[in-house]
Amino acid sequence: MSRFDKHSLLSDWRQRALSFEQEIGKAVIGLDHAIHQITLAVFSRGHVMLEGDVGVGKTTLLRAVARGLGGAYERIEGTIDLMPNDLVYHTYINEVGKPQVDPGPILKHGEQLSVFFFNEVNRARPQVHSLLLRIMAERSISAFNREYFFPYLQVFADRNRVEKEETFEIPSAARDRFLMELHIETPQDPALRRALMFDPRFHDTDRLIEGVQPGVLPYRDIVDIARVIQAEIKASDALQQYALDLWQATRTPQDYGIKIDGVDMRQLILAGASPRGMSMMMRAARVSAWLNDRTALIPEDIRQVFVDTTAHRVFFNPVYELRRTDLVGELMNGILQRVAAP
Repeated sequence: MSRFDKHSLLSDWRQRALSFEQEIGKAVIGLDHAIHQITLAVFSRGHVMLEGDVGVGKTTLLRAVARGLGGAYERIEGTIDLMPNDLVYHTYINEVGKPQVDPGPILKHGEQLSVFFFNEVNRARPQVHSLLLRIMAERSISAFNREYFFPYLQVFADRNRVEKEETFEIPSAARDRFLMELHIETPQDPALRRALMFDPRFHDTDRLIEGVQPGVLPYRDIVDIARVIQAEIKASDALQQYALDLWQATRTPQDYGIKIDGVDMRQLILAGASPRGMSMMMRAARVSAWLNDRTALIPEDIRQVFVDTTAHRVFFNPVYELRRTDLVGELMNGILQRVAAP
């Protein structure tokens, strides 16, 4: 494919991506940032963790995303008695009184599965997390003496942050597999709150989803387009050094003059962002540049994705981990303010 053909292809898909965001915006309001970041994740081929209070629109958002992508959508609820095999198959007594085994939510659609939503993933046991990790990392699973592949699959998970009883913290290895962690909040705009409360249109979720044009982004083609984006968007030497400095600042923030009141910065960090995490950050930054019709990265592209792709990959020493919600925001903002951009 010539460079001209690639430019034309990427231009056409950029318009599709913008249309995709507009379509998702028909189903949810006040979530523009989340919609945009999920669009970045779609073209970065990365999985996404959602975190937020109950009833803020996470499921509606993902149903709209699934419809906009086409392909099959499956959802499972995390419970304390959920076992790994529940994702793969389920057994029951059929109508003639004989045991029967049917494919579970991961297998039932085969390669057509494009969105898998694991609701309240921290209610599930670590054994389930391990299987989910395999699916996310390899987009494959072994079952019934054969290997199943899911080349178009993106996993979205929701972590319950309100109730802590009978929950299991997501291990660091699993969290590092998520390209992004997005915080879904209730809109602060009074007009949006009024609409959510009093406009009957937002009380009928099924009707909202039906209003989203299906298959705006043909899910089977996104993998190839994603490769072209990564190959065509360039990063200068100065931009690469900026990204490397941001990475190092997640590991030794004190070296960059970053301070947080009441915190010994030399003792704060247990582990900084991983190499995989920073490469994912760069993937998302390239998609950001592409969506803004640029062929080269600028610092703003990295700043657009830095917090959502990096904050969940930085781990604090136990004495500070209980204050994570407050400290991680200050740390990320401090890094962006203190690390010099080219």
